Amino acid sequence: MLNSRVAVLGAGMVGVATALELQSLGAQVTLMDRRNPGQETSYGNAGVIARSSLMPFNHPQLWKSLPALLRNNTAALRYSKVFMLRNMGWGLSYLRHATHSAFQETTAALDALIRLSTAEHQRLLRETGQAQRLRDNGWIFLYRSHAAFDSGQLGRDTMAHFGVRTQVLDARALSDLEPVLHHDLFPKALWVQDTYSVDSPGQVTAGYARAFAARGGSICTRALRTLQRNGEGWDVLDDSGQASYFDQVVVALGPWSKQFMGTLGVNVPMAFERGYHMHYAPGAGPARLQRPVYDTGGAYVLSPMEQGLRLSTGVELNDCDAAPKPVQLELAEVAARQALPLGERLEAAPWMGRRPTLPDCRPIIGAMPGRRGLWLAFGHQHVGFSTGTGTAKLLGALMTGQATPIDARPFRAERFL
Repeated sequence: MLNSRVAVLGAGMVGVATALELQSLGAQVTLMDRRNPGQETSYGNAGVIARSSLMPFNHPQLWKSLPALLRNNTAALRYSKVFMLRNMGWGLSYLRHATHSAFQETTAALDALIRLSTAEHQRLLRETGQAQRLRDNGWIFLYRSHAAFDSGQLGRDTMAHFGVRTQVLDARALSDLEPVLHHDLFPKALWVQDTYSVDSPGQVTAGYARAFAARGGSICTRALRTLQRNGEGWDVLDDSGQASYFDQVVVALGPWSKQFMGTLGVNVPMAFERGYHMHYAPGAGPARLQRPVYDTGGAYVLSPMEQGLRLSTGVELNDCDAAPKPVQLELAEVAARQALPLGERLEAAPWMGRRPTLPDCRPIIGAMPGRRGLWLAFGHQHVGFSTGTGTAKLLGALMTGQATPIDARPFRAERFL
């Protein structure tokens, strides 16, 4: 058991799930963030808990598409040249991990984390009375040409290797499964059946936080500044200078972990894959989209949410808090309107989020080297919402010295710190 006072910094899915897990292990836990739980990155994602997410973006075939991506004019990727010049080390390390050996290590590690996380989500959704939010009908990759489908062979081979259930669809089969789609636009599709999704990731995260509070946990809303050593433990300092003492601290601040760790003199090699979303009025009755779809040619994901149809964009590499540049959303909306009768926009302005990405596309989960009582859980790139629960389970085992449910070595902080 963990008989100590623990601060979990960050109230996204990773932090909230970690707070719940450490609470169950006997710790007195305080969850701290500048905003209420589930209001930042964990709010705006596609809500997908997918076995197929084991594929890192820097896979060996990245080299083939790199010339087109570097032109900086695609819906899939945009980047700030100034940001990339300042972060050349991260970019070169990211490319160095686009090898077969790194790919094999990352896919095996993420597959284990996703499997663990999926079971934990199912348990927590039942325990927190949110099981009705969970869909188990998979998601679909859409291809606008046979050539595009053929180019995805590595992904299909990888999913088959790890036992992910999929089914190849032609236009007719796609129409039977999702009648609302203009199936003639997509001669091929892949139904990834081993996938769950939820209708509001932000509300799921908030629901987990409510359960944490109901079980005696403390939620503290304040802007955090830094940590200071205090005897055997740590003082957490907020922007007002107020200090709170804890025996142990978990940093789970997502994209803001880099800046926070910088106040301790620790340089985290993290980049920010920013993305945008907008909600649109859904169709009625059988014309409604039944599951998330990923248009590989249009570079967007459409997810049925309680707020409407959520259109999520590709990647923009830029400073964490730089001004929004939603050009990718405009391109994605044009492509999505080709795919189905998309309704009107339901918000005045797009939402923007940040995906915190380390060079090998794996998170850091474990102890901070050389700083006893300081633990790290960040860098989950596109899978923070889906793998936050497994991260919590793994970190809880590490903090209590128990046998870990999966191999913790691929996520160790010593890779970069």
